[in-house]
Amino acid sequence: MKFRVVCVGRPRDRELGAVIAAYETRAARYWPLDFTEVREESGRDDAGVVRQREGQRLLEASAGAVLVAVDERGMTMTSTAFASWMQRLREEARDVAMAVGGANGLDEPVRQRASYLLALAPWTLPHELARLVLAEQLYRAGTIVRREPYHKQGDRSA
Repeated sequence: MKFRVVCVGRPRDRELGAVIAAYETRAARYWPLDFTEVREESGRDDAGVVRQREGQRLLEASAGAVLVAVDERGMTMTSTAFASWMQRLREEARDVAMAVGGANGLDEPVRQRASYLLALAPWTLPHELARLVLAEQLYRAGTIVRREPYHKQGDRSA
């Protein structure tokens, strides 16, 4: 069983990329994680065409896994609830792919194929920031499951 985080594109900002990589490395200590970047389309094309092409790549990279589409219209959870949900998914012993769309969002077929829609926030986030938030929450969830001190119980901001 593996968790896959499938994202469109690479972080453009080197410093942000380093922070994302640091949290992805931390999170991988707690979960069987793979991180996959699919090619980002040129911004010169129509947004619908870009979403469709990137969506197809996300679906291909997620093949064979339970798909979780990261989307602001999805379910919201506290960090503790997210940790419990991740633990349940791991116990089901099925591969899970979490798809983060590109700058134009997720294509509708990705949402339709998804078993779950997961909101990281009620706002639309830039895709690089969504990737960072997801990586940090995966790390936090691992520390919660192992009862390590990173997550402060009762922390209202979590």
